[in-house]
Amino acid sequence: MAVINRQPLSHALPVVEPSDPRQSMTALPAFLQYPLTIFTGKALPGQPSPGWTPTFHLVTATASMAAGVLVSTLGLALGGVFLLLLLPGWAITLHGMRNLRMMIYHQCSHRNMYRRRGPDRFIGHAISSLLIIQNFQRYSREHVSDHHALDHMTLKDPTVQAFLVSLGMSPRMSRRRMWRRLLGKLVSPRFHFAFALSRVRSFWHESARSEKVSALALYGTAVTAGVLTGTWQALLVVWFVPLVPLFQISNTLRLCVKHTFPEPGVQDRRSRAYFASLTNAIFIGDRVPSAGLPAGRRALAWTRWTLRLLFVHAPSRYLVLTGDTVVHDYHHRQPRSTDWSNYIFARHQDATAGAPNQPPYHEVWGLIPAISHVFDSLAAADPQEFDLDRLQSVSKRELFAAFDD
Repeated sequence: MAVINRQPLSHALPVVEPSDPRQSMTALPAFLQYPLTIFTGKALPGQPSPGWTPTFHLVTATASMAAGVLVSTLGLALGGVFLLLLLPGWAITLHGMRNLRMMIYHQCSHRNMYRRRGPDRFIGHAISSLLIIQNFQRYSREHVSDHHALDHMTLKDPTVQAFLVSLGMSPRMSRRRMWRRLLGKLVSPRFHFAFALSRVRSFWHESARSEKVSALALYGTAVTAGVLTGTWQALLVVWFVPLVPLFQISNTLRLCVKHTFPEPGVQDRRSRAYFASLTNAIFIGDRVPSAGLPAGRRALAWTRWTLRLLFVHAPSRYLVLTGDTVVHDYHHRQPRSTDWSNYIFARHQDATAGAPNQPPYHEVWGLIPAISHVFDSLAAADPQEFDLDRLQSVSKRELFAAFDD
């Protein structure tokens, strides 16, 4: 807790204000506390779970895509100033896509969506065919064996390969240089073309027949109908803009906060503490302004806080750190949790329970600080351990597949 003194008054006591950004938000009205919990990703002590289910997340993600397509189509049909509707339309569509990919598809790969092989596999195949991402069978195998086992955050891990190969980053590279490299990739047509090509190849290679047939039927029908009716431009604008460049920007930013790199010289790489040290919660938001500020400065501070909430933190949460990605550390501690659908509250309960031999949870506030935190860990990592020249000798994974998150 931080202690902040007001202007000295006779017999005045120090005003104690919470140092935790989420706790500071309790100064806001009570009806905002649940929305703030969902927004920040951090629950308040004693706050009950809303009882979300896997079906709730599947339905809301699908509905988000449908709503986004409708909004974009409406804006395109009306034209003129209504073309501005494309912006929220794209955002809503992308939000649904990313929730399908990062939450539903991910849980299906662990056979943890409905905990039944048939339904989880069916949903996984449908999502890979719709989003054109690495096919379900291969993603499930590589994600569990190379990302969740002892090879976590080694050269065999797809996350590490994405940093070294797709982003071209390496140990001893400065944080500033990594940021320049990242921003350059996000606006590079060459990067996006290579990324899109890698998605097609990683989807097609080893995919099940049902995935191939579904994708060909879906996109073949859509493109043919668009050409015959003269609406193919609308298809490109409404669906392929969020599916390709926007999806890939979100993917790349999310990649940069998933995990930190291990410190050089760590001896025990099998302990719970070691694995826990490689994943942080990424919470969203700032501390609310101090009530002890003079009126003028307080008004300016609240204005700044609100603007950052709307234009920095809201896009980060809605478009990049979607769904349960804010508490990805809970998933790595409890990958088979039956309460994963209540991720925020399940993580909070696990963090406060203090189970024996359970290392403490870590958290970073804000997308940009979280990316810098990961970049700093890569800069300090062992150059020999993460030498790109060693990659072919330890991993048979094709380089094009390193784009997948």
